[in-house]
Amino acid sequence: MKPLLSGMQNSDDLQDIGRASIQIVHDLKNQLNGLKLYATFLRKRLEKSDRPADEQETVDKLISGLERAAQDLSMIVRYGQPLELKKQTGVDLQKIMRNVCVGFNKDKNGTGSLAASITLEAEPAPWLGEYDPTSLADAFRSISTGAVKMARQPNLETVVIRFSRQAESPPTALIEWLGMNPSEHDPFRSFAGSHEIRMSLAAKTIEAHGGSAIYEDSVIRVKLPLAV
Repeated sequence: MKPLLSGMQNSDDLQDIGRASIQIVHDLKNQLNGLKLYATFLRKRLEKSDRPADEQETVDKLISGLERAAQDLSMIVRYGQPLELKKQTGVDLQKIMRNVCVGFNKDKNGTGSLAASITLEAEPAPWLGEYDPTSLADAFRSISTGAVKMARQPNLETVVIRFSRQAESPPTALIEWLGMNPSEHDPFRSFAGSHEIRMSLAAKTIEAHGGSAIYEDSVIRVKLPLAV
């Protein structure tokens, strides 16, 4: 019988597998980008020729699918690499979320792919801290998309995001996405698909800022430390 590896050997093996997996994903992404290039060239040929509209529509769907797959692979690579935060002092947490809401609702109205919009409710309080605004915006966007997908009512028009200040030391911002569907499934600890990995990456980003991200009692709750 083959002897069991020590904890250190197991750790080294997992790291080797992780590095190899990231390289494989990189290679797959390059192949997808090559396929997208050829598909884009084919679309231009179809546009110049007298071809049926459904053929052009098929190529458009192919290109969109390749783009989504490439984005998913990029996200997997990001998850497998250490986070490199570029924190700034005096960043307004509420402003980041408001910009996410505006962009989310604009995209939703333009594509119609998501049923609900999102709206923000916040207490009149300072929401300043030391954050990486870009990575937090990505995390909030992923969580908001997840909240809409998990909404309790299928015809729900609006998902509410509520800011409240916690009297702790140091002070903490509590951000809640309300109206989720009751479930034992933890969206932050699942790898069932690309969306779940995005949620896991969002939690990883929140935790790297000294915060936490959980799903309980049909509510998504994120905590982040505040400077004032």
